[in-house]
Amino acid sequence: MSDDDNDLFRRSISGAKPLQSSDRVPKPKKKPAPKARFTRADEEKALRETLEDDIDTIESANAENMRFHRQHVGARTMRKLARGKYAVQAEIDLHGMTVAEARPRLADFIDYSVKQNLLCVRIVHGKGLGSGQRGPVLKNSVSRWLRKWDSVLAFVSARQVDGGTGAVYVLLQQD
Repeated sequence: MSDDDNDLFRRSISGAKPLQSSDRVPKPKKKPAPKARFTRADEEKALRETLEDDIDTIESANAENMRFHRQHVGARTMRKLARGKYAVQAEIDLHGMTVAEARPRLADFIDYSVKQNLLCVRIVHGKGLGSGQRGPVLKNSVSRWLRKWDSVLAFVSARQVDGGTGAVYVLLQQD
């Protein structure tokens, strides 16, 4: 700054007075932490079920769980996939999209993942809670589409921490 600029600044603020503490704008209060109602309800339901039965029975009996595998994919691989033991190498979030929007995006994602030689990906499709009486439209569509693509070896609903019944782990064919 030049001396002229400095003098001009000092003259322009010469009549300014500091604000009294009561005139100052109060600091905003911290927002309360959000409460995850659906996640908590899902966790409580899962806990109750685990106390009633063993995990394999629960997984196979829960109609909300999605599960599919080609004939040559073994039970050990399916257990490993269901337990989240494969590293998820890519993810796509489709929930909130229409079926018409989701299908081409999912097809592109699967094609790209196969070309990148990825083994395991996660697809978030949502639980269908916003679909009302129709039930989970996008979830059912994703299940149908994945079964048709030869590059999909298996898929299973994700663990709670990764989206639960609102997402799937997908095992892909590698070159």
